[in-house]
Amino acid sequence: MRLKRLLQILGPGLIYAGAAVGVSHLVQSTRAGASFGFYLIWVLLFANFIKYPFFEFAPRYVSATGKSLIDGYQKLGKWAIVSFTILTLLTMFIIQAALTVVTAGLVSYVFNLNIEIFPLCAIILLITSLLLIIGKYSALDKIMKMIIVVLAISTIIAVVSAFGNPIEHIVSPTSFNWLTDTHIFFLIAFVGWMPSPIDVSVWTSLWSVAKQKELGFKPTLRQSLLDFKIGYIGTTLLALGFLLLGALIMYGSGEDLSPDGTVFAGQLINMYTNSIGSWSKWVISIAAITTMFSTILTCLDAYPRVLKPTTEILFPKLIKIASYSFTIWILILTVGTLILLGYFTASMRFMVDLATTLSFVTAPILAFMNYKVITHKHMPESMRPKRWLRIYAWIGIFFLSSFTLFFIFWRFFN
Repeated sequence: MRLKRLLQILGPGLIYAGAAVGVSHLVQSTRAGASFGFYLIWVLLFANFIKYPFFEFAPRYVSATGKSLIDGYQKLGKWAIVSFTILTLLTMFIIQAALTVVTAGLVSYVFNLNIEIFPLCAIILLITSLLLIIGKYSALDKIMKMIIVVLAISTIIAVVSAFGNPIEHIVSPTSFNWLTDTHIFFLIAFVGWMPSPIDVSVWTSLWSVAKQKELGFKPTLRQSLLDFKIGYIGTTLLALGFLLLGALIMYGSGEDLSPDGTVFAGQLINMYTNSIGSWSKWVISIAAITTMFSTILTCLDAYPRVLKPTTEILFPKLIKIASYSFTIWILILTVGTLILLGYFTASMRFMVDLATTLSFVTAPILAFMNYKVITHKHMPESMRPKRWLRIYAWIGIFFLSSFTLFFIFWRFFN
């Protein structure tokens, strides 16, 4: 494939990376390395491996049908649309709030702003909302390509520098204990967003449809999967990078990560600069802010984008306001997020753990729905996944379901 054509079709995979590389990487992966050293690397890689098929089904479905997974859910029956809509409504405000409070904390610290977190959250949401309402998909596509490049370069520089300047352990490092409740709860939250919630696959399918409209032609399955794999592998490597940074710089330092967003940002950046050197402050700052800005932007675009068609399917009369529904949902999401932040702004860790745990619990349902769509009779036979990929998916569903049942038993019956 020519480089020019590759750069032309790249988009949905990189936007997926922007959505995935956020709290799961900057906060959760860093916490994993800071708390347990290199031990949870295998969990990180396993989570990325086991969820892969359910994300790959998105570009495969769009390439076969030219439509999003929402259309596929509709063909399964009304139950699938209702289930997805309910899951989205239950999680979107919490997830957007978690992303916003982390982003606000970083911005406040890096630019030394003397502003309370809540109004800063409101400003960030207002700016990103206007950017999406005015620029739509085209603006998102162009911005994300630049952000991912900056993020990748700054993270690589930070990791290489950290390997050259490992810290000495000040306190005895903590080992992960499978019998400790707090460790298990962190593990659940860590896997919930690693590399991202499975509902992001639906977002990816909608971005792929938007990309086709922008291009004026439909990329081949090979081209679509290449775009997706670049984004997916990139998110895995970046998650590994942040875990390594946490392990190399924070593990055994005696410093506890704060649940307050601004304090956490200061701890993160100061520990890096103290270990790597003062020159790295802006490298780390750029990596952190671009990480969170990419995620908050993509999620703020994604929730209205998926709720527009689902609510029109469930409530056909809303088609009359179809041209305004994207904007209406952005406003609803923004207002709902700010209401939630008004109560829980002080605890970043609570917001993050709640959001990631909800994603963990809903993963088996969405994984099964994606599998049913991609193997449904309306899918062309040649575009359905091969037998090995179907077996791979069933193994993933088994593990995700087992983990969820274990969590429910551990949480409520232990």
